[in-house]
Amino acid sequence: MRTGTLLFVVSLSIAAVLLIGLVWVGGVEAGTRTPFFFPMILSHTSSAPTLTPEEVEGILYMREEEKLARDVYLTLYDTWNTPIFQNISRSEQQHMDMVKSLIDRYHLSDPAEGNDIGEFTNQTLQQLYDQLVAKGKTSLADAFYVGATIEEVDIVDLLERLEQTDKADIVQVYNSLKCGSGNHLRAYVSQWEHLTGQTYEPQYLSEELYQEIMSGQQGGCGGH
Repeated sequence: MRTGTLLFVVSLSIAAVLLIGLVWVGGVEAGTRTPFFFPMILSHTSSAPTLTPEEVEGILYMREEEKLARDVYLTLYDTWNTPIFQNISRSEQQHMDMVKSLIDRYHLSDPAEGNDIGEFTNQTLQQLYDQLVAKGKTSLADAFYVGATIEEVDIVDLLERLEQTDKADIVQVYNSLKCGSGNHLRAYVSQWEHLTGQTYEPQYLSEELYQEIMSGQQGGCGGH
């Protein structure tokens, strides 16, 4: 066989392999075949973006911080049988679920998995939970104050986490959580001021940001 003919045959063979590969790729997209050719290309195009260490730490921390809020409110509802704690605990469960969607998307290990109410992987949050529950059980006014404290801290932490990422899905989740925390803060402050007759002073937020949040309207966060 002449050299030119051999090169022509080889070229046809390569073209055939590439064509078969494209057919297999099309089959994968249609959900009809398991990828065999070009698995590295498929893996690259279907994988989530790489997270920075700060982004990973932020997602895992916010998952448990939202759990802390939910667990404290469930415990205080059992203590005081006041509907606001039950209502907001349901919202916090939605917040937990939103962060869990990020954990699943980026294939992270869920720090809340297997933990019961009041149990945390992060020991700083474990200690904070214990302190907040103890304070919230002393009086109903203190319970409302604990709720406001949690929401202030949540907003501060979310603002910090937002500075650490530019990924649209993470930003969207954090902004939704922050908006919900603003709603919750207004609700708890209103209850505390009505019960005590005093004016609430922000503990962690700047006065300017606090007033901005308090002048906002309830809702607008997807029901949170």
